[in-house]
Parts: sequence; C-alpha cells; structure tokens
Amino acid sequence: MRRAVVLMNLGGPDSPEAVQGFLINLFSDPAIIGLPAPLRWLAARLLARRRNKIAADIYRQLGGSSPLLTNTEAQARALEARLGGGHRCFVAMRYWHPLTAEAVAAVKKWEPDDIVLLPLYPQFSTTTTASSLHAWRCEAGRSGLGCPTRAVEDYATADGFIAALAGLIAPMLEQASVGGGAVRLLLSAHGLPLKIVRRGDPYPQRVERTAAAVVAALARPNLDWVVCYQSRVGPLAWLGPATDDEIGRAGREGAAIVVAPVSFVSEHSETLVELDRDYRRIAEQSGVPAYYRVPTVGTDPRFIAALAELVEHE
Repeated sequence: MRRAVVLMNLGGPDSPEAVQGFLINLFSDPAIIGLPAPLRWLAARLLARRRNKIAADIYRQLGGSSPLLTNTEAQARALEARLGGGHRCFVAMRYWHPLTAEAVAAVKKWEPDDIVLLPLYPQFSTTTTASSLHAWRCEAGRSGLGCPTRAVEDYATADGFIAALAGLIAPMLEQASVGGGAVRLLLSAHGLPLKIVRRGDPYPQRVERTAAAVVAALARPNLDWVVCYQSRVGPLAWLGPATDDEIGRAGREGAAIVVAPVSFVSEHSETLVELDRDYRRIAEQSGVPAYYRVPTVGTDPRFIAALAELVEHE
C-alpha cells in the first residue's frame, strides 16, 4: 500500500523578486477577492503593486524570503518518519512554489494507491482549507490523477494539537507569573474580513473551539485569557478583538502578556515579524510589563502524532 500525504499551506516568496508574483497569486484567488474573473485579474495586480513595498520589507527582515516552505518540509519529513513505510509526504503551496500543480505532478509520478490531503490550517475556512482543496481537485482533474483521495478538513480540537499548544504555553505562563503580577494569555489567530464570516465561514467558531480546548488543557484556575485576531489589512471590517488592541489594553491595565499563535502551525512572517517585532514594539510603547511569545507547534512530536492519527483515520 503506497499512500501519498499532501501537506498544504499558503506558501511564501523565495526571493525579493518573487514577492509581487506571490501577491498576485494571493489576490487572484476567488476565495480571497470575490470579483468576476476579469475584475479580479485587474484588482489582483493593483493590490499587489500597492502591497509590494510593505511585503518586501517584511520579507527583507526575514533575509529576503519566507521560511514557510523550509518549515513545512521539516513537518513533512517528521510526519513521514512517524507514519513509517508505505507513506510519502509531499508539499503543495497555494500561492508560491511548489504550487499545487507541481505537487500533483510529483504525486502522479510516484503512483500512490491513495492520497490524503492534509491542509496545515487547523481551523477550517473557505479562504484557506477550502481554497487549497479546490485547487488540488482542479489540478488533479486536469492531470488525470484519479486515485482515491480523502481530505482532512478540520482538526481544531485534535488531542495532540491541543496538547502541543498547551505544553508550549504552560512554561511561558509560569515564567510570566514570576513576581506575582497580572498575566494575560492572548490566543492569537489570523484575522478574517467580517464580510466573509457573514457569508457563513465557520472559522471564528473553530478558533473558539481551539481556544476553549487549550484553556481546559492548561487547567489553571482564574486564568485571564482572550481570543484575538491579527494581520488585518485594508479598510474592511475584520474579526475582533484585534491582537494589537488587546496589547494596548493590557498595557493600560498593567498586565504582562503571553501571546500564543493558535491558527499558525509554522513560523513565518506573521509570527517572526508581526508577533516578534511589530507587536513587541507596540507592547513596549503601551507600557506592557513583559511580553512573551509562544512558539508555533512546528515539529513538536505531539502535533506530528496528531497529524499521523488524522492521516491513518479511515
């Protein structure tokens, strides 16, 4: 039995020259910009030009490229080792190489007996999970890849995922609590425009489930915690409360902060730049007594075990 496991993520530019192409691919996705195709084509190029300088500066702080592919490949190798013989893990990125079409070609060449699609978005959204799965189905149909395929759509409360999150958060809370001052846990997820939520996207409910499961696993009486959302862009109304607003509130109330990314499973621009640099600066300017950032679950064995269980579940 030969099983292909396809790890899916957004991807990121692999050089400064790739930033605009990555942005064009992102804004060309109908799950992101819901305009008719000709208008979306124009809007994607306009938005990419407007965002290019900002995005290029973000990736410059990361050495000129996104680390997301490297981190996703590390997860693929860890999962492959956990699953054992007969399994091979592939990586499909939505907006930059290796793009979905490249992953489909690689899987087809390997000739598996079946395929498991494993989006690395723990909480389902039409803008992430559904978009990646749709892209795969289109490319697989175009290439004639017709072997049995199963998709994992959501694992917001998977035991190993929650255990990994709680296990990484707990020591940070302990460290922040030394001295006896007030400590607040910010469970930060990627934001989403409210117009997408109003169309029925279940993402915020899934994030809330993750948060509730993590808090239950931490089992800390009287824990001060809040779910918040980061990475909003443009003039649209987004899910709230915003992470940066919660940081400002903590400063006004004299609470130290432990911020934990709960919708990102790999380190990339939203964690290494937005959380580690931009939001840390806001915390310092807001008078937050101390700012601690919990790492993503990455290749934590508990998380990899959760992924393996999802792959093996029939």
